Amino acid sequence: MRSTDITIRDVAISYEDYTYRTPIKFGGMTLDKVTLLNVTMTVEGATGRRAVGFGSMPLGNIWAWPSRQLSYDQTLAGMKYIAERLIGPFRMSGLYGHPIDIIEELEPRYYLPGEDYARLARLSEPVPKLAALVVASAFDAALHDAYGKLHGRNCYQTYTREFLHNDLSHYLGEEFTGEWLEQYIEPVPKAVMPLYHLVGALDPLTPAEVRQPVGDGLPEHLGEWIERDGLTHLKIKLNGDDLGWDVERVLSVNAVAEEVQKRQGVERWYYSLDFNERCQTVDYLLEFLHRVQGRSPAAYARIQYIEQPTARDLKAHPENKMHAAARLKPVVIDESLTDIESLHLAREMGYTGVAFKACKGQSSTLLLAAAAQKYGLFRCVQDLTCPGASLIQSAGLAAHIPGVAAIEANSRQYVPAANRAWEERFPGVFTIRQGVMNTGILTGPGLGAVPPME
Repeated sequence: MRSTDITIRDVAISYEDYTYRTPIKFGGMTLDKVTLLNVTMTVEGATGRRAVGFGSMPLGNIWAWPSRQLSYDQTLAGMKYIAERLIGPFRMSGLYGHPIDIIEELEPRYYLPGEDYARLARLSEPVPKLAALVVASAFDAALHDAYGKLHGRNCYQTYTREFLHNDLSHYLGEEFTGEWLEQYIEPVPKAVMPLYHLVGALDPLTPAEVRQPVGDGLPEHLGEWIERDGLTHLKIKLNGDDLGWDVERVLSVNAVAEEVQKRQGVERWYYSLDFNERCQTVDYLLEFLHRVQGRSPAAYARIQYIEQPTARDLKAHPENKMHAAARLKPVVIDESLTDIESLHLAREMGYTGVAFKACKGQSSTLLLAAAAQKYGLFRCVQDLTCPGASLIQSAGLAAHIPGVAAIEANSRQYVPAANRAWEERFPGVFTIRQGVMNTGILTGPGLGAVPPME
């Protein structure tokens, strides 16, 4: 044991349910609600002193467990079952160490509750690994938060040799021998980061497309969002199975953006494209890019990167190699990225970038961020429409991982009610001005997301 090591003494969970302000469509499904998993964790240090950490994450079952056989309520119940069954392994582990090492020991136990649930509920399909990771990420976050609070430091200052037992070779392989996580993590957050605003497939682009105004004082269409928040980065959701619609959607978004940005005197802005794995082949993506470039070279030039366009099961679809597409634009792995092995496979298949998500776990994300930097991959941090503490955690990752150019944050659009208790405490994180998020304020102890009730 080191004097800096901790052990877990207690764990408790709770849930919050919210209805979306407007629905969001992705992966061929429409979502209008969210359940947050909140985890409170008590840890104890070598001297007997204790600290309490907090972690939160949306149980994004539509994304983590996209089933054509099970209902929303069934997959949500499965993820809640996993959450309730993970309390015991965390509370009773008896492990001492740094959060990253404790999580390394506990991760194999993440998947056992899912196997139990599939058997007890007599499911016709297994619980995906990604669903278990999303659930466990709230526990992982609470552990890192408690560790930082115990030592009176922001958690990004605890990823050094002063606190860690092992160099990166222990987690990532021999090629990382002698390298430490601190070489790949900035201890101080970037002062500001551009925000990627989501343009969902159902979102109105113009006043004429607003059929039923929400009437809550927030923007009703894309033009208003760009103007109000000074947006310079737009993430465009596409269908992946309707080439004509996808091309026209990008051109329509570009037309609105050009009109507003010209009026505001903005000369440079960017797009990311998200097909949510719906492209059946890489040829679809190549033809899409060819058509966009032919119709609007300016819109094509503004495409910064493309999120995973084809099916997440890379082993089952070895034909979906990205080399040709990645020569045109960075293509980032998202849903498929669950560990270092999947990162290696993605690179072999031609992916040239990585999308990090807080919902896959703080520990794993930090390690994969180190690997992505060593391999020279394009890096971005994506959202799970994270509100409150989960958004602060996600923003922290984006602000501390070198090379991440922007932060995605969708909750202000779709579930602002879940942010209200946090807005005054973290100005500039939940309210966007001039297209940027003020990440420089995320310097508090732990993950920096002290819950409003504290």
